[in-house]
Amino acid sequence: MKTILILLSIASIIYWSIAKIGKLLRKHGSASGFVIKNTIWFLIIPILIITVLLFLYIVPSQKCGVVVTPSGVKQQSYPTGWYFVPFWFKTYEMDKTAQVYTCATRTSVSKSDADYKEYKDEATQSTTIWTPTIDGIKMGFDISVSWAIDPEMAWWIYDNVSEMDGGAKGRFYWLEENVIKAKLKSSLALTTSKYTPIQVYSDKRQQIQDEVYEKMKSDISFYHLVCKQVDIREVYYNADYERAINAKKLEEQEVMRLVEVTRQKEELRKQEIINKDIAITKAQGEAEALRIQGQSITHNPKIIELEWIKKWDGVLPTYMMGSGQGVMLNLNNK
Repeated sequence: MKTILILLSIASIIYWSIAKIGKLLRKHGSASGFVIKNTIWFLIIPILIITVLLFLYIVPSQKCGVVVTPSGVKQQSYPTGWYFVPFWFKTYEMDKTAQVYTCATRTSVSKSDADYKEYKDEATQSTTIWTPTIDGIKMGFDISVSWAIDPEMAWWIYDNVSEMDGGAKGRFYWLEENVIKAKLKSSLALTTSKYTPIQVYSDKRQQIQDEVYEKMKSDISFYHLVCKQVDIREVYYNADYERAINAKKLEEQEVMRLVEVTRQKEELRKQEIINKDIAITKAQGEAEALRIQGQSITHNPKIIELEWIKKWDGVLPTYMMGSGQGVMLNLNNK
């Protein structure tokens, strides 16, 4: 909008100049044509507009403004809006949106300003952070930090942070490499040194993340930066420790398998003993029954006849042999 107003003002001044020249030429009789009355306003209005625009400082959205006077950086930040600033003062914009710095296994970083956009477009700015636990065993972390500048202190950041020959982008690069990255490594190291590898890998991950966030928030506040969020994306064992864990797990599984086999064998042995005891008890019972039955027959032979009667179905035999030789009696009544 500011550019459009300036262009219209310049066009108006040109128009006024042409009209003025035409009037002078007609006055001397060297030209004739239509004369616009009060053309002076085509000069006054554009001059006023240009004067206002020269003093107008517009801070766009997602930015905060910084003003540099001849005596130095003005200790005031300008949020999004319109302001009147002398045109001989220099103005700069600082990005106040959230930035994300990620440490992960893949990295593609260039420190030159020409490659800064590519650097910012990459999802990863640094490699995985390796830090020791309470046992002295190093653990790897893929971790991201969301941060932003304090909009009210943008002037301080502009005045005190090196731009590394990269303007505002260079300042953000310097902050990420020398503040965010350094404080993140320090916070993570101090926090994980209180936990065992198993705790870091499993049930204490959320607690570690919260502690790192609180420490980061405190540490980077000195530079007037705001820590918005910390996310632990992945945790790794180092290669030697992981191999040792896998070997130990295999040993534990083998021990468990042997314990299970031993338990099953013990159960089978117990069952065999039970079956044997049952068979012995059953045999002893049967033997005792036979012994008692034999004693009963010995003392009372009539028991055999009684047993015969019990088992008799009430039907007489059809034939019966006599006591003499070759005699057979037919007992059938028919």
